[in-house]
Amino acid sequence: MTAREQLAKKTFDSLTSMMQAYAAEAVSIAAAEHGRKLDYSAGSVDALEGILGTLAPAQESDLEWLTKLWGSYFGEVFRRRYPSEWTMSEYPGGKFAVPTLEIGGSRIYPLLKVHRRLTMGASESLTAFTEMARNRLDALHPPAN
Repeated sequence: MTAREQLAKKTFDSLTSMMQAYAAEAVSIAAAEHGRKLDYSAGSVDALEGILGTLAPAQESDLEWLTKLWGSYFGEVFRRRYPSEWTMSEYPGGKFAVPTLEIGGSRIYPLLKVHRRLTMGASESLTAFTEMARNRLDALHPPAN
């Protein structure tokens, strides 16, 4: 059974535990299949960007899997830096709920950002988004030294 199938069948006790499990699998796949090290640092977003640049989902189910896998990792980069939690919330202007990071009154939609990167290409840079978001979030939530 593939990791994809194992994760799809698993029952999680919380949204956070699910996102962490998918993120951990992303770290494993990055190393095993792409020769890249993901360590949840902001710097690792460049490696993630490189991986996403090589992927071309063949079908909608692949896009869903890749979005959840890499989007979970992308979100965990932020969750581990800022006091935050995973929640389900409606995307602005949308009619659907998605995993969202609530960071002190701010919201980030990492899975949607990864989805856009996969479908729209390099113009939806995760690296540029991370820098912009960190600048804003650091001003609101200065990192502890």
